[in-house]
Amino acid sequence: MKFKKLERTFKLVGMKHKGEFKNYGNEVPMNAQKFMSRVDEISTHTGTEIALFEPKKGDAHLEGEYYVGIIVPDSITETPSEMEYIEVKDEFVVTRGSIMEVGKLHSKLGEWAKEQGYHNKQDSYIIETYHPVENGEEVEIYLPIR
Repeated sequence: MKFKKLERTFKLVGMKHKGEFKNYGNEVPMNAQKFMSRVDEISTHTGTEIALFEPKKGDAHLEGEYYVGIIVPDSITETPSEMEYIEVKDEFVVTRGSIMEVGKLHSKLGEWAKEQGYHNKQDSYIIETYHPVENGEEVEIYLPIR
């Protein structure tokens, strides 16, 4: 596993959802599929799927907000119904690997960030981008840091 720190700006069109953190494993892919069935309504996009997640702030924090969407090359002023244009610029620690190991990737990235002296930003979205590969799908994880 490789880790790095970088600053990045994401531009995306997405749909907002709310749900229990424990259900994200089923709920997020289902809502992403629904979103992708409407992707042709967006005039230009890169084809890269993306999700933004509100960070879990403790054991009592059971429900969170998240967006599923697609990266766009430029700012958009008009979006299809139920969709929003979002721009996120932040500093992140990043790793990439198999979607089947997403939990392990999050844990290892968090450990590495802590070892480097970085702290998680609780008021910024955790971002995942999804990339088809020959034998499945990879996820790139961006944890916002300060």
